[in-house]
Amino acid sequence: MPNIRLPDGSIKTFDQPVSVAGLAQSIGAGLARAALAGKVNGKLVDTSYRVESDAEVAIITDRDASGVEILRHSTAHLLAHAVKDLFPDAQVTIGPVIEDGFYYDFSYKRPFTPEDLAAIEKRMADIAGRDLKVERTLMPRDEAVAFFKGMGEHYKAEIIASIPDSEPISLYRQGDFIDLCRGPHVPSTGKLKVFKLMKVAGAYWRGDSKNEMLQRIYGTAWAKKEEQDAYLHRLEEAEKRDHRKLGRQLDLFHLQDEAPGMVFWHPKGWVIWQTIEQYMRRVQRENGYLELKTPQVLDVSLWKRSGHWDNFRENMFFTESESRAYAVKPMNCPGHVQVFNQGIKSYRDLPLRLAEFGSCHRNEPSGALHGLMRARGFVQDDAHIFCAEEQIESEVTHFIDLLQRVYADFGFDEILVKLSTRPPKRVGDDGVWDRAEAALQSALEARQFAWQLNPGEGAFYGPKIEFSLKDSLGRVWQCGTMQLDFSMPGRLGAEYVADDNTRRTPVMLHRAILGSFERFIGILIEHYAGAMPVWLAPVQAVVMNISEHQAEYAQRVAEALLQAGLRAEADLRNEKISYKIREHSLQKLPYQVVVGDKEVAGQKVAVRTRKGEDLGPMALEVFISRIHAEAAQLGRAA
Repeated sequence: MPNIRLPDGSIKTFDQPVSVAGLAQSIGAGLARAALAGKVNGKLVDTSYRVESDAEVAIITDRDASGVEILRHSTAHLLAHAVKDLFPDAQVTIGPVIEDGFYYDFSYKRPFTPEDLAAIEKRMADIAGRDLKVERTLMPRDEAVAFFKGMGEHYKAEIIASIPDSEPISLYRQGDFIDLCRGPHVPSTGKLKVFKLMKVAGAYWRGDSKNEMLQRIYGTAWAKKEEQDAYLHRLEEAEKRDHRKLGRQLDLFHLQDEAPGMVFWHPKGWVIWQTIEQYMRRVQRENGYLELKTPQVLDVSLWKRSGHWDNFRENMFFTESESRAYAVKPMNCPGHVQVFNQGIKSYRDLPLRLAEFGSCHRNEPSGALHGLMRARGFVQDDAHIFCAEEQIESEVTHFIDLLQRVYADFGFDEILVKLSTRPPKRVGDDGVWDRAEAALQSALEARQFAWQLNPGEGAFYGPKIEFSLKDSLGRVWQCGTMQLDFSMPGRLGAEYVADDNTRRTPVMLHRAILGSFERFIGILIEHYAGAMPVWLAPVQAVVMNISEHQAEYAQRVAEALLQAGLRAEADLRNEKISYKIREHSLQKLPYQVVVGDKEVAGQKVAVRTRKGEDLGPMALEVFISRIHAEAAQLGRAA
């Protein structure tokens, strides 16, 4: 006789085992119709699952995040069902949920075409409309292997064969389609109403380039059509804001095959870079950081001592000279320890904050490269804080305050925080990791930050706090990190003289605010759709004459802007003013200054904003003051 506690604290008692669907029906017909799954003692289950003893149970609907995930997972099965209906020779492999959707990988004799996708989506709608019951069954592993081999599904048989014999094999059937899955799934295909197939891409079987190239069909699924419409609109906006496209359009940078994953910065893009670097240099100097520069290439022996050789070697570039092996640095930390090690350090020298705009290179797979967002060559706003263990919390909280200020200056107000703990592959004993994780958690709680636990995702040398930004489209970008390291300083011989005259190993805090400059600039380009705030804009104002009569005055105005420390250009071409305005509007310049006979006579300037707002004629000094005031607000003005 199970007693079932519901999320509101009420208890329902049954005189015999009851299914999740039966429980939902006992609460109300509306909930029964909306039920997608259940959560029994914290575990997601199908609505057919029978509760046989006392338990805490929640009914999952499409209002729950887990309910939307179940919709997407079930839609992946719906996709596979439709493909097998239309292309019986295709073999199904895996079809997981991903952010905002799902995919399924198929092996087929020819590439799927856009027409195929349209036909598959139509068949999916047909199957969903038939409201087929989705049923879960269990099968012994060897029997399941034979079953799928008999169907010609060799990939699926290979997956099952890799599962331990002791683990039950659960299968889900809808109509004449059956698939391997842990579940849970929706109770019937009629629950799947809002979905769309997006694209086809290549994917190696099991992610190994030595294996067959499969075809990956991506799709999205939602609880409501308006949610899907909003998502598709965000994708359209993201496409317009693609930093690679805007990089070409605005003449900021380019990439080419001769330097894969490395950026050619053009003068305008380099202005953005330099503006950010000088801002960060000033902020770090004001907060007690000492800037340094370390070598680009270091002997392999140092990387072995630091632990990178054992834990990061596959991502490093190597070179040789005079029979001596070197590595191009993938990160700056071992070099910073070498600077710390020069001369005797006292407890009075701590905390010691060393910063570097360090150029790093990592051997990322070519398929993972993505413009500025993922590159092989990049520069980090990297810093390492050497401190005593009792200084950890104050240093971390000081860093959090600094990070919040910097993000606000770039126009980002919403910060998401995760605490990533020890990964399976790591250095240092568990006692050290316990202390490190506790110290970071204590700092977060001291700042009353809402944070998520991210178990197993720390660096190999220590746990870390990850700080992510939300951009104007609601996308999340992980940028800042604070990593606590009890291991590397000792491995590389760092020590200081404590107040009791003993030698101790300092704690090393690895920290970055922007992360990779390249990636952060890519984020800014997409966040602002290329229309950078005045302080970052490569050209803050362009001065345009209406006719040849005003050319000399326009040139003097441009020179006055330059003398005032602004980034300005003069466009004196013999073109119609409407053409010039349109062309510079496409370049997303903050201000356009137009001078005609009236402006020359009054020694004024007519000013337009990039939004098309006409500010009318004003004295040049007033305009200069306006730009300076707006630039002083940094990204907060945006």
